[in-house]
Amino acid sequence: MLINEDYLKKEHLMGMEIVREMTPEEKELEKKKLELATLEAKLAQRELELVTFQAELNAFRNRYLQALGGLYAELDAILADLANIQALKKPAGHQAWKKAEQARARAEESARSAKEIKGQSRNFKPSEKLKKLYREIAKSFHPDLAGNEGERAQFQQLMAEANQAYKNGDERLLEKLFIQGEHCPESVTGVGTGVDLVRVIRKIASIEKRLGEIASEMDLLKSSSLYQLNLKYEEMKKKGINLLEEMAGYLNRQITEACIRLNRAKKN
Repeated sequence: MLINEDYLKKEHLMGMEIVREMTPEEKELEKKKLELATLEAKLAQRELELVTFQAELNAFRNRYLQALGGLYAELDAILADLANIQALKKPAGHQAWKKAEQARARAEESARSAKEIKGQSRNFKPSEKLKKLYREIAKSFHPDLAGNEGERAQFQQLMAEANQAYKNGDERLLEKLFIQGEHCPESVTGVGTGVDLVRVIRKIASIEKRLGEIASEMDLLKSSSLYQLNLKYEEMKKKGINLLEEMAGYLNRQITEACIRLNRAKKN
């Protein structure tokens, strides 16, 4: 029986798995996707570090105001009364009247701050679950990962709510936001390797820009007087000294001295 060679060749080819070599564009797309995945994880971690730092600094501000706010308000009120008495002894238009006005405004601001802080949390200690939830949301729904302006607006709103939920330590709300985000519709324009490559490159550029912004925000927070005071507080705490208590003692002494000056001014 004769065997048809063309038939054998055809059968052989049918049994082979044809592997198409990737185009240069496809290779670049895969490379950029790996780069994007690394940056997404880095961005989520940096966003977590920033929001944690902000919450910790705000918690210290709360402790500071709870420990000293009332004393500052008391001292400023006494100094405002003293400035008013001194102004009454001067003619209209005298510089003492302007000082009295400034002292009263300062006293009112101190009183508002002292009242505002009552009942607020003194500490911020996020759980590992809270951190993990936040990272997952940031990795999946960061505005810089959006495919279009409509989705970006959705992600911005979601991340704003996630930031607040994280600062409040609200795990249930973060879980809810994550589920809500998973149902956000993603509409993309165009298909194909070239379009995907451009989209990935733009996402990478957006993430790198945001990472720079986060670094600047962190630097700005670390240059604040509140952060420097927090550093001093932690340094002295290691030595067994409570800086806020020390400051409270100093303020009490100032209050006593201011009261003496006020009483003298009232008598003269």
